[in-house]
Formats: sequence, C-alpha cells, structure tokens
Amino acid sequence: MSTGEAVAIAHPNVALSKYWGKRDGGGNFPAVPSLSITLAGLTTRTRVRWRSDLPNDRVVLDGRELRGPEAARALALVGRVRSELGLGASADVESLNDFPTASGLASSASGFAALALAAVPSGCDWEAARISDLARRASASAARSVFGGFVELEAGPRVAREDDFLAASQVAPPAHMPLVVLVCVTTEGPKAVSSTDGMRRTMANSPYAAAWVDHAPRLHRHLRDALLARDFERVGELAEASALAMHACAFAAGVTYWNAGTLEALAAVGALRADGTPAFATIDAGPHVKVLVRPEDAARAREVLGATPGVQRVIEATAGEGARLASAGEGP
Repeated sequence: MSTGEAVAIAHPNVALSKYWGKRDGGGNFPAVPSLSITLAGLTTRTRVRWRSDLPNDRVVLDGRELRGPEAARALALVGRVRSELGLGASADVESLNDFPTASGLASSASGFAALALAAVPSGCDWEAARISDLARRASASAARSVFGGFVELEAGPRVAREDDFLAASQVAPPAHMPLVVLVCVTTEGPKAVSSTDGMRRTMANSPYAAAWVDHAPRLHRHLRDALLARDFERVGELAEASALAMHACAFAAGVTYWNAGTLEALAAVGALRADGTPAFATIDAGPHVKVLVRPEDAARAREVLGATPGVQRVIEATAGEGARLASAGEGP
C-alpha cells in the first residue's frame, strides 16, 4: 500500500566556476565555491512512493535496480527524510534520465535534486533551501540543480560538522544573460572514475591540490562579477580557465577524464574563436565538452562541433528552471 507519492523533474547543471574537492570530515561539503547554469534540454524524472507494504527501500535507475554501493547515496537520502519526519514506510524510487547516466553530464546533480524534492511528502512544506541542503549531502552539485538559472554554492565551513547546513542559492534568473550551451557528447558510456573518487585521489595525490583550493575562489569571485555585469566573453574566459585548472590539478594525480574527442572538441572551440566566433569550453568530471556561445552564434558553432572527429552528437541547451514537482502524466 502506498502512503504517499510524488514525481519530481530536475535538470543537470554545468559548473562555470568548478567545484572540485571536499572539506575534511563528514557532511559532503565542497572545498571551494562554484557557480553553475541549470540546463533546460536534459531532464531527470524521479518518482518516490512511500510504501508500508515494502520491506526495504528500493531504487531503480533507468530501468535497473541499484544495489550495494551504487544505491548507497540514494538510500542515505531517503533514510534521512524518514528519520527527520518519523515515517514508518519504505521508499520505492524510480528514476529516469533522458541523457547518458554517470558519464560526466551531471546526472547525479539532476538525479539527487529530483530525489530530494520527491522524497519529502506533500504537506511538509520544506523550503527550497532545505531541499538543496538535503540534496547536497548526496551530491554537492545536486544542491545547485534545485534552483534555476545561474546558481552559486559556497564552500563548506573549514571545520565542518555532519549536520551543518549548506544550501545553494540563485545568483540570477535564466534570462539574465542569454547564452547557449552546446554539449559535445564524446561517448555514450559511463566514465571510468567517479567524481567522488576522482576528487579524493586529486586532493590526496596532486602536487597542485593546495594551489587549486587557493586559486579557485578567486576565479569564482571574478566570474560571479562578470556574470552580474552580463559580460559574456569574460564569463567564458573565466569558465574555461576554471575547467582547465581543475583538470590540470586532476591530471597531476593521474586522474584523467578526457578522450580523443575531448581534445578534438577543444581544438574546434579554439578554431571558432580564431575565426571570430566567441566560443568557450568547459569540462566537468567526464570527457564531454560543453561550449558556451551567444544565441546568434549557436547554429554556426553547432555545425562546426557536430562535424568534429570524436563528437558523437551535440545537445543544445539553454539556462533552465529549477527542480519542480510534476503534474499528472509527467512521471517516469
């Protein structure tokens, strides 16, 4: 018997100033601040049913039931909701992405944002910040996908406690600075190194880890200022600098996400700029290149990127809205 059901829709985000590295201790707090764009055009739909007839929590992603370590973060999230609200039921979770999962396209961001929103029963009246804090405990980038447009997540406290509160917040709405994000998909498969493991290895082994933690907040502040000033080219330059610095730090620890298509796409972005088209690349923890362009340049850039060796397809996205509860018929 179901004792409550909700379906939430959320979108991944692409970080302009990168989050990479966690604070020591528990609570899943980021070591540096980040600023992202929530993307319309890629979607996660998640249904949570609280059931008194289900002996244990169950998580199904893209039609496959997750078990063991794969399910751990989702089970921890629903377990936290059950404990805080005193629920006496198990969570039956079904989630579906319309884009590649676990490949570096921020499916964990949209997935845990949707799960956090759907897991809290209607009538509990949790504000967005509380949902964002809940999502962050599973995936720091998920805190940003709770909100739409341009979203900031501050670094966690230097001495963090498990129950310290940290939520993302919107810096500007989707229409603040018109731009298009062209997602160059270079593989349809999952990445070999998870973001969590990649961060851990980078912070433990990279000789540049301390420099990254020192430098990233400055990049973030400059990028935030450029965004608020609607300076597209400066935002693009700083976003590209943040991505390259993050990956350089990871490379030095032996953490490599790029493939041949990544390098070809980066070269294509450089060629577009040399030819007079303002285009800027950013890359998260995966091989896919996200290219920032003005709307009037999107068609030309998409043509060039779509013909680039190693780019399997190009997804066009714009700044979108935050997580929301679905209406009838929108469930997975």
